[in-house]
Amino acid sequence: MDFKTHLEKYYPQDIVDQLLTSLEKEDFHAVLLNPKKMNEKLLFSLFGELEQHPFVNNAYYYNKERLPLGKNVFFDAGGYYLQEPSAMIVASLLPIKENDLILDMCAAPGGKTSQLAFRYPNNLIISNDLSYQRAQILSSNVERFGFDNVIVTAMNPKNFPSRFKGLFNAIVLDVPCSGSGMFRKTSEMKDDWTYEKVLKCASIQKELIELASSYLSNDGYIIYSTCSFSYEEDEAIILEFLKNHDDFEIINLNTNESFYSHETLKEAIHLFPSKFNGEGHFMALLHKLGNKIIQNTKIKKSKNKYESLLKEFPLNQYEIIERNDILYGLRFPFNYDNLTILRLGLELGTINKNRFIPSLALSRSLSWDKDIALNEEQKNKYLHGEVLSVDHNYNGYYTVSYQGLTLGFVKVSNGLAKNHYPKGLRR
Repeated sequence: MDFKTHLEKYYPQDIVDQLLTSLEKEDFHAVLLNPKKMNEKLLFSLFGELEQHPFVNNAYYYNKERLPLGKNVFFDAGGYYLQEPSAMIVASLLPIKENDLILDMCAAPGGKTSQLAFRYPNNLIISNDLSYQRAQILSSNVERFGFDNVIVTAMNPKNFPSRFKGLFNAIVLDVPCSGSGMFRKTSEMKDDWTYEKVLKCASIQKELIELASSYLSNDGYIIYSTCSFSYEEDEAIILEFLKNHDDFEIINLNTNESFYSHETLKEAIHLFPSKFNGEGHFMALLHKLGNKIIQNTKIKKSKNKYESLLKEFPLNQYEIIERNDILYGLRFPFNYDNLTILRLGLELGTINKNRFIPSLALSRSLSWDKDIALNEEQKNKYLHGEVLSVDHNYNGYYTVSYQGLTLGFVKVSNGLAKNHYPKGLRR
């Protein structure tokens, strides 16, 4: 079955024609501002040609050809995240309350995790991906932003420990799919599409939504999404799930004329490129009935045996955990036994011969007054890995920043600042 015939099985002819025509046009690009690091005024002063996203706060369309937002110091310093405009909407639709425990089940490369971490810094997020390689990309994004409320794991969700049952108050389930919604973005998706792939993905999606429902607590929410136009991966998955789960209800998302809803499931929405300036996405919000389970959000800190090594840094809010000579700071109580963990909260730094060497992630997370503002020339030297001359009497670690964005650490001794910017990032 070809793609056009496949669409015509479920959608009116005019919708199919409009959709296929839109797939021949250029795709759209957007930027999600990190409000902790960068304000809108600075963003507009740097790039100017931005247009507000209609549904997501701190998000803006930009022209990729004229504005290479991914190739500058502000991107590297975690000032913003580049994300497809439709994908941005998914996490924004998930209801989150104080103390809610969040699971992003298929999270790489990290756009939805990042958006949730921006918006809810006091909620713990377990950000998981089945692929260890993709989870490494996810972990590098978490590091770049300096999030201290994210635990990154790389596991098959069916292998989560039994204690995860009914644990999470909110789950993002952006499932693997046939990818027809990304035809404009990548020709490989278009060349790789088959109806057999749709059916194979649907089988995986059924398993994943069942797993997600088992990990969700009463009064919790799942936002289910795909970047597929296929009914079999979208409405059919949700309809079958609701038929088998009378403890769930679907929440109406169809609140704007830019959204399209199929007549069989009017509460769920499609973002068609013919109706919305973005790529193809399907979303459904599910609510589990019952009384909410209140999670314990206060961590009981044990005595910190690394206190003397860390006394230079304001880290009293963290439980300090050592794993393979790397120290992590965990701000929330969480049993992380039997998990394949890439990042356990905030990576603080490494222990080397009884010395503590702070990490890039720590520099991006700290709020302190020991910061050296760099000018353009100093910034370039720092990013190149050079030693800087500074007018500071205090010997020890400082962060260095450029236009208010922290770049990383230096260690000052007698007016010279030794560069601690990671060698792999230098340019």
